[in-house]
Amino acid sequence: MKGFNLEPQDVPRISTAHRSIRTALPHPESLPILAGLADTEARSMHGQLPVVWDRAEGFQVHDPWGNTWIDFSSTIFVANAGHGNARIVAAIQRVLDKPLLHTYTFANTERTAYLRYLIDNTPAQFERAFLLSAGTEAVECALKLMRMHAQSLGKRRGGVIALQGNWHGRTLGAQFLAGNEAQKTWIGYRDPDIHHIPFPYEWDADAAADPEGFFQRGIERLLAEKELDPDQDLAGFMLETFQGWAAAFYPPAFVQEVERFARRHGMLLAFDEMQAGFGRTGKLFGYMHYGVEPDLLCVGKGASSSLPVSAVLGRESVLNLPAKGSMSSTHSANPMCCAAAHANLEALLEDGLIDNAAELGAHMQARLADLSRRHGLRLQGRGMVAAVIAPEEGGGKRCDAVSELAMQRGLLVVHTGRESIKIAPPLSITRAALDEGLDVLETCFEDCP
Repeated sequence: MKGFNLEPQDVPRISTAHRSIRTALPHPESLPILAGLADTEARSMHGQLPVVWDRAEGFQVHDPWGNTWIDFSSTIFVANAGHGNARIVAAIQRVLDKPLLHTYTFANTERTAYLRYLIDNTPAQFERAFLLSAGTEAVECALKLMRMHAQSLGKRRGGVIALQGNWHGRTLGAQFLAGNEAQKTWIGYRDPDIHHIPFPYEWDADAAADPEGFFQRGIERLLAEKELDPDQDLAGFMLETFQGWAAAFYPPAFVQEVERFARRHGMLLAFDEMQAGFGRTGKLFGYMHYGVEPDLLCVGKGASSSLPVSAVLGRESVLNLPAKGSMSSTHSANPMCCAAAHANLEALLEDGLIDNAAELGAHMQARLADLSRRHGLRLQGRGMVAAVIAPEEGGGKRCDAVSELAMQRGLLVVHTGRESIKIAPPLSITRAALDEGLDVLETCFEDCP
């Protein structure tokens, strides 16, 4: 990933309704803070734009020196309900005032209230939930449940099919499921029961022309090459709801064909909704754009818009496969995290944030489509998530330059480190602020041809 310039630059000063750039960037006083991290922390944590966050409220991020940015990152799809959402802050404060900071798996009222609200406000097939702290934990849990379900049916193997290019996390099982081979070389071996089929990119002519056939050809090649019997050797599918780096969605017909195949062969269908869930795409969950009903749903990031919460949702018959006490996590169902997640879901459902994501998302996608046409970019996305992709050779460097210039002009975007820039504002953003941020992005592409 690119290392950004740490020499303070005398950038133009900006003062608008939503942005304020008052100093050189990066600010000279930020350099010792960044150096301190470089001296003490594993470098794998580094590579982001050189901004020191001091406060974040609504859709704005402030540093300690009076600079303010419009945030198009939502801290990488976490702050869906907005930074410092009043409902969430109040809920956390109530638990702090008790005080009750941790209970392990002993009962607490915050946990009971959140789980009831979560189950009551999600589709009927989600009868139970298992709470965790990180998205990769949820994916590991779903992998385990798919294989336990296959065992309960008497299958001889627990094969799980994922998609090439998808991403599912950094723990071992999640890395096996991920479609990036270069990031798995450290493992030293492959799980022989994790398989991959091609992703139906919009720009792939075969996938675009015949999504069902594209899936059928991919699965037939896999079954033939590995001599698999889907009735005996396959436990389920794990789909990232959209492919992260590119915000690339599937053709609905492709996903519907996946579901039909799974049902025919006693397999479970799971979605990794870390980036897509909790209103981001203009619906409560991103899979709802496909007209299917998953058996397992892995959620996180936007689940609380703040503290670490993730979950697996599914039918009682599947979630209750592990015996009592056999599947838990040290910080699962932490009372403060549960309170934050409960308030977050209330904000999304009761304060109109999902409706805002649908309405403003359509506006954002239309503006980005126009920008993409004029600057030779590809656009992928739905609702309040989008990726503009520079398909030319060297497109990654162009996107690096645009990301850095946007930061200097008061806009924070998701820097992917490759040939895309992702845009994911908090769902609470106003139309005026959204347009101002999109105007900035436009000027940055104009100045980085």
